[in-house]
Amino acid sequence: MILAASFWGTAVADDLVTFASDDLTVESADGQLHAFTVELALTPQQRAQGLMFREELAPDAGILFLFDREAPRSFWMKNTLIPLDLIFIDSAGVIVSITRDAVPHNETPLPSGAPASAVLEVSGGTTARLGIAEGDLVRHRAFAQ
Repeated sequence: MILAASFWGTAVADDLVTFASDDLTVESADGQLHAFTVELALTPQQRAQGLMFREELAPDAGILFLFDREAPRSFWMKNTLIPLDLIFIDSAGVIVSITRDAVPHNETPLPSGAPASAVLEVSGGTTARLGIAEGDLVRHRAFAQ
């Protein structure tokens, strides 16, 4: 079934995928800990949907995209309604790059710049507000630490 609503010319299926949630912590270089509750994007369908069509995201929430191996990653903001920070993470949980305040609906590719095995998306401005930077550590069971 297709809903009558349409975003930027793309119809939205009423059977959007659902996500399991988990907790993770970002440890800044200065030792500060920042806790998040994240949805887990594990399947191709979950990764394709991500945070598209969401109208809001809590300040301590996000979505963690997990991949089987490290590789260059690239995301876009098509059908994404809110600004996001994209945090690219290697297999050890180290932040390799951050794209801050990605613009909603923008289809320009946002590359990782380095191999990543995961991407954490949080509300735009979160990394600046909390002082999260490249080299910081993401603590979650998915990373070898």
